[in-house]
Amino acid sequence: TGMNANCCRLIVNVSWGFFVSFGRGCMNYMLPASYAWGNFSVLAVGIWAIVQRDSLDAITMFLTGLLLTVLTDIIHISIFYPSHNFLNDAKRFSIGMAIFSLLLKPVSCYLVYRMYRERGGE
Repeated sequence: TGMNANCCRLIVNVSWGFFVSFGRGCMNYMLPASYAWGNFSVLAVGIWAIVQRDSLDAITMFLTGLLLTVLTDIIHISIFYPSHNFLNDAKRFSIGMAIFSLLLKPVSCYLVYRMYRERGGE
């Protein structure tokens, strides 16, 4: 019953893809430090949530953090998107990876929500 090992592997793989693309989004220093700090904080809480498999608080904080970073990532990308005159290939790649990271977050949220339900959340 509940989540099997394959589902946990899927959560880890999607989260890994999310954080790799997030890291590439930070590589050009186009987005502010608050973008990196917010996402790295969620990464730390996510590691805590995966390690403590019986903690409902950890998974709740991870899900809340993911949902908040969806909102803050939209704000960061929309405010700090460079104008066409200052858009080179490295900046295009960096912002594209930040957008890809943002697109992966709803999948991560769904999988984390399933884990939350498995741990007894309402």
